[in-house]
Amino acid sequence: MERMSDQPGRWSRATVYPDMWADPDDDPRNSEGVSSDGELATLRDFLADYRMTLRMKCEGLDAEQLARRSVPPSTMSLLGLLRHLAEAERDWRNWISDADPLAKLYGEKDADFDGAVAEQAEVDAAYSALEREQAETDAALARHPDLSERLGKGGTSVRELMVHRIEEYARHCGHADLLRERIDGRVGQ
Repeated sequence: MERMSDQPGRWSRATVYPDMWADPDDDPRNSEGVSSDGELATLRDFLADYRMTLRMKCEGLDAEQLARRSVPPSTMSLLGLLRHLAEAERDWRNWISDADPLAKLYGEKDADFDGAVAEQAEVDAAYSALEREQAETDAALARHPDLSERLGKGGTSVRELMVHRIEEYARHCGHADLLRERIDGRVGQ
């Protein structure tokens, strides 16, 4: 059993607010200033910020750290989250398509987490897959700017899918906060 003394000390790169990931002036996310006009632009901004947050939580870590599991019996890791969200992006395209479903990237059930091994090639592949799948889902949705439009065999509305995507990234950014703190003690907003 791990003791508290075995845990890394909590820290932050922020100097102004010690409980933040980065000082507000250094934070690349769209958290200051005038917000976007319109519902679709607002949803896209929130999604972009959560995607960036996930990447920020993974910055500066090596393959072993990214693949490090949370606590048994969980198989969750930061690398697993990258792989899982690439899989989710692909699956969301299945929701809005009338075509045959795209094949899974990593296999059935929890293969996205189970296969997250501490190898740099696996890390590079996960980042590439996530970037590719995000771009393809974004492109598919860009053809449907009407948030009320219903797509695919299940009739999912564009609005529902956009909100679900934000929810999925936000939930996993919370997991990423805890995983990162367990790895090296870094905390953040």
